[in-house]
Amino acid sequence: MSEIILQVDGVDPLALFGQKNINLALVRDAIPEVTITSRGSNVKIKGEKKFTQKAKSRIELMVRLLKEHHELTEQTVKDLLKGENPFDSKLGSGKGTKTILHGRTGKPIKAKTINQQILVDCAEINDVVFAVGPAGTGKTYTAVALAVKALKNKAVKKIILTRPAVEAGESLGFLPGDLKEKIDPYLRPLYDALDDMIPPETLTKFMETRVIEIAPLAYMRGRTLDNAFIILDEAQNCSTAQIKMFLTRLGPSAKCIITGDLSQVDLPFSQKSGLRQAIDLLTRIDGIGLVRLTADDVVRHRLVKEIIRAYEKESERQRLWREGNREEE
Repeated sequence: MSEIILQVDGVDPLALFGQKNINLALVRDAIPEVTITSRGSNVKIKGEKKFTQKAKSRIELMVRLLKEHHELTEQTVKDLLKGENPFDSKLGSGKGTKTILHGRTGKPIKAKTINQQILVDCAEINDVVFAVGPAGTGKTYTAVALAVKALKNKAVKKIILTRPAVEAGESLGFLPGDLKEKIDPYLRPLYDALDDMIPPETLTKFMETRVIEIAPLAYMRGRTLDNAFIILDEAQNCSTAQIKMFLTRLGPSAKCIITGDLSQVDLPFSQKSGLRQAIDLLTRIDGIGLVRLTADDVVRHRLVKEIIRAYEKESERQRLWREGNREEE
């Protein structure tokens, strides 16, 4: 039998062990061969040596995560106990993780993963950035944070949010209300991000004075967008003509981030996504950047990462099957 007394200094025991010791309970469930008790900043681990060492290493990783990220979620603990190394994709609090801006509650908003930080860095040196990756990787939220920062720093005079409204093949004409009421449901993720970053009364004022503007993609033709930070969200649902029309609207002082998930195209089967072609044609041009996010960047529920990986495996299986059939022909 082995007994280890681990002193966890420099962190709040409540943040480490979780409400009602939920994080500690997760460790106990994952390593039932040991007995773990806590008192203050001391953790006592008893059991066979190989299991006590395993529990000790997991708790030490939890302490390190809490120190570097200033938070330790239940999902992160679950990932860690499954053997995943959260430091492979997550960022610590050291160099390269400076705050983008502070949210309306004062909470610092910053990149949480390496690829999110690459997106931040890429947007600083390029006027147009394509950010592609699966759902939940923070591409839209990071883009909105960068837009709000630019507005606060007076680098731009306005923010323009746009998104093709083609979910489930619905037509805006059949939705009730005026244009804003028709398009608002499609732009909800962008508004949710803005709600985190701008006080409600200020956001309302910005909307009324068109400092922050919704601009349905179909209604942007003929405009010149200058002194603005523009976000084109869900760009996988744009046709080639729409992407070209949008990109040729940019004025000389505009910044633009185009986000999309090429695995979730909602266009009719006869219509190809213009996003893929735009990436192939344009990302070699100086001033246009490309950032690819992956399942490792998912910051939602841990199951989202597993769901994305399952679909990726199925897509790869189908691709190999199609290639095999072509070779036989």
